[in-house]
Amino acid sequence: MRIKKHEKSYIVELEDDSAWRIWPCDLLTSLHWMPTTQFEVSEIDDDHCTHALIDHTTGMRVRVVEATATFAPEQIEASLVS
Repeated sequence: MRIKKHEKSYIVELEDDSAWRIWPCDLLTSLHWMPTTQFEVSEIDDDHCTHALIDHTTGMRVRVVEATATFAPEQIEASLVS
């Protein structure tokens, strides 16, 4: 699956019309994505995110939740301190 829209750094929409909010600590990784990048969406067991977008070429993964969900500031702060 490829990127359909990535206008905001923290939201990505894929060709299947699914939209994902990127975990703030993984934003840097998403800046290297190209429109041709192929992704797999996979459910994950994580304290803050429900899924990961996995780049088929590099194997790099970015943790995400549905775009309509939000992250609590204390979740982000706690992950940065750890």
